[in-house]
Amino acid sequence: MSPVQQTFLAANEASEHRPLIITLFALFVLATLGITIWAGRQTKDAADFYAGGRQFSAFQNGLAVSGDYMSAASFLGIAGAIALFGYDGFLYSIGFLVAWLVALLLVAEPLRNSGRYTMGDVLAYRMRQRPVRTAAGTSTIVVSIFYLLAQMAGAGVLVSLLLGITSDAGKILIVALVGLLMIVYVSIGGMKGTTWVQMVKAVLLIGGTLLITFLVLLKFNFNISDLLGTAAENSGKGAAFLEPGLQYGATGTSKLDFISLGIALVLGTAGLPHILIRFYTVPNAKAARKSVNWAIGIIGGFYLMTIALGFGAAALISQDEIIASNPSGNTAAPLLALHLGGVDSAWGAILLATISAVAFATILAVVAGLTLASSSSFAHDIYANVIRKGQASGAEEVRAARWATVFIGVVSIGLGALARDLNVAGLVALAFAVAASANLPTILYSLFWKRFTTQGALWSIYGGLIVAVGLVLFSPVVSGDPKAMFPDVDFAWFPLKNPGIISIPFGFLMGFLGTVLSKEKPDEAKYAELEVRSLTGTGAH
Repeated sequence: MSPVQQTFLAANEASEHRPLIITLFALFVLATLGITIWAGRQTKDAADFYAGGRQFSAFQNGLAVSGDYMSAASFLGIAGAIALFGYDGFLYSIGFLVAWLVALLLVAEPLRNSGRYTMGDVLAYRMRQRPVRTAAGTSTIVVSIFYLLAQMAGAGVLVSLLLGITSDAGKILIVALVGLLMIVYVSIGGMKGTTWVQMVKAVLLIGGTLLITFLVLLKFNFNISDLLGTAAENSGKGAAFLEPGLQYGATGTSKLDFISLGIALVLGTAGLPHILIRFYTVPNAKAARKSVNWAIGIIGGFYLMTIALGFGAAALISQDEIIASNPSGNTAAPLLALHLGGVDSAWGAILLATISAVAFATILAVVAGLTLASSSSFAHDIYANVIRKGQASGAEEVRAARWATVFIGVVSIGLGALARDLNVAGLVALAFAVAASANLPTILYSLFWKRFTTQGALWSIYGGLIVAVGLVLFSPVVSGDPKAMFPDVDFAWFPLKNPGIISIPFGFLMGFLGTVLSKEKPDEAKYAELEVRSLTGTGAH
């Protein structure tokens, strides 16, 4: 049977059991809507909406952080990358996991002590409020919208595949449905609802991944050496499949691309706005640090299991079939579930439906977290402190956040509809690169450099933001490549697919230059207060 025939058979099998797939999706959506409405009734003030009343334990927040972090890129993308590129694909797992050490050692505890609801709180503590909050809010919204775009486009691909929707109108309808659910989750439930949805999703994702891992290992009598050997043989690439260099070792440019991607992945996490706001949901800094420890354990376990997902798919499914289903390998995990249960069996269809529903749950939870981060930043930083100059009440802030949620949701639906057929990997890379280029330098300088000034913060945020976005726009991710967003045109003069190797050092450099060239005298008393507060928690909200 040819790969195309196998994929067609898999699609037919999915269509025969489509009622089951739709039922599982509907059950998850109804359950999470119920949780959101319940949480919404307990959301009484701004602290509840932005930070869930700071009532979540370290374990609960660690579980929610895991749910927020393990996006569609982690579950679908990494499994596909390993299935197609072996060892080089697994390097994504390593990068995503190592990134948490930066968050744990440098950011989690000081950020929880220093801020109230957003990244802008930390920066504005010892600098001029209005320009710094405007810059922080702008950066947060840009990162969040690009990340949202990738998730919503991914949802469109996944649901279209499972429900057999091929028309453009149908795909746009799916993106709109995801956007509407996202608006409801955030505007009704706030941080409490979003956190509970992320906790449920994390449990589902770990449960589904454990099941697939167990079935893959059972297939090879729990002999990992057999699994890897079969994967290498079935891939058609032999021993090279298990060695570095299959994806990133061909040329000097591809090696540089790998370094650039690695820098962006490792440093980007500590600057992602939807991860940063999670540190404010716990009662104190000790709980923030413990929640990161829990997250590292949960996420580490998940990324170890991606070995079974990716190499299992490579061992049990032909490369041609994976590529025929999706050129980037994004459907490798659902296809693996189908093959483990039996392509022509009800059990295979049940596994396919379950794993696909888990993937959809993953997308919804991450989308809710991103929307909350961007709407909170708009309401708290831009509306309350820039437009209203600190005179807005808590109720007004929450109302502004809900309207911002609707606006960001509508923008994301529009962009997601346009991006439904585009390469979403470039959008995720852009989000990480912007976060590492604009947000991280500013946070670290603000927390640890006494001389850092308002001008330094503005140069760092806007410099990192403009260079990261600009380089990606003129890279092979957007044009000049068969897998680009616009493959038929070529205006790519920047050779790398990820700008991190240039834009991240540039963000740090601009922060340094902006500070040393500034005539403004830093407020040393305020820095001393911030230092004590960030290290001890004295005066933290």
